[in-house]
Amino acid sequence: MILAKVIGTVVSTRKEESVRGLKFLMVRPVDLDGNETGSIVVAADAVGAGPGEMILYATGSSARQTIMTDRRPCDAVIMAIVDNWEVGGEIKYKKDALH
Repeated sequence: MILAKVIGTVVSTRKEESVRGLKFLMVRPVDLDGNETGSIVVAADAVGAGPGEMILYATGSSARQTIMTDRRPCDAVIMAIVDNWEVGGEIKYKKDALH
């Protein structure tokens, strides 16, 4: 799984029938300090994440192993909303009250 931040939403009124009902979000990976790095990924949201939240997402065949994405053509899925993370005993990120 990859740490990332939700940076936006994707709306599609016309789509393949097998992905109807999925919510798509734009996410960008972050480093251990929470700084955005890497390329933007569009991921199906399996947990109700929203803009600004830190999340964990999976790609490839792992993305099709959630209840929501089972047997669907999905290459990335948000699997968790992060409350906090710590590195070497130091809290690097803690979800604020706004999320």
